Amino acid sequence: MDKIKIDNLRIFCNHGVYEEEKRNGQNFYVSAMLHIDTYPAGISDRLDKSVNYALLCREITDFMQKNRYNLIEAVANNLAAHILAYSELIRGIDLKISKPEAPIGLPFENISVEIHREWHTAYIAVGSNMGDSRAIITEAFDKLASNQAIRIIKKSSLIVTKPYGVVEQPDFLNGAVKLETYLEPEDLLDYLNLLEKEAGRTREIHWGPRTLDLDILLYDELIINSEKLTIPHIDMANRSFVLQPLCEIAPYAYNCRLMKTAAQMREELESRNER
Repeated sequence: MDKIKIDNLRIFCNHGVYEEEKRNGQNFYVSAMLHIDTYPAGISDRLDKSVNYALLCREITDFMQKNRYNLIEAVANNLAAHILAYSELIRGIDLKISKPEAPIGLPFENISVEIHREWHTAYIAVGSNMGDSRAIITEAFDKLASNQAIRIIKKSSLIVTKPYGVVEQPDFLNGAVKLETYLEPEDLLDYLNLLEKEAGRTREIHWGPRTLDLDILLYDELIINSEKLTIPHIDMANRSFVLQPLCEIAPYAYNCRLMKTAAQMREELESRNER
């Protein structure tokens, strides 16, 4: 990615833990490195193909002055989220918040926090076989789309499939969604679990019936093996109800553990089932 850099934008605002900071305010300095493809703007010489940094500087200033946080860590995290949502052209950001007038009572030059945030691509499998499954899945998609940290890129159609594992249960409605998010994998998992809980999901029977099931299939090309999360999804290559909707929206989606695309996994699964 190319970069557009804003250095030390000075903003007078009222962030801080102490009452005098909140009351009197002080100068903060914001430096932002925007990760962006400048090629379209470079060959067309058109401002609408890039990010208007003058308007963005005003947007940053307004955000810093209209919101108040105790910690500059919180300032940085929330401002980064706001900048990423400002334009789809911004793919990532390196952000530095400096506080050179911090009330330390000792000689120092500067206090700052630096963070990096970027959009990641994830594929989510969705399923339901309790209640009004279509309405439940539609509501889940709406909640995903309403989260500032998530952009839905593409949704598959919903298909009716036979249950997997415990077969004495109703048929499922299954689908898949491609999204972009700046949530880290475990934070994304926590949010998906929250949506499941809000839909009435209980975890009483492994592979049993559920109102809503949201599984992370792939997240960029990361391999994660933890007590909480396994990515790529450990059993996705054996599940036609996962691969069929995934191939509909992204046959090229790559399982870096198996080193195979979704289309290849589906073809191999169908070949095994035919034997």
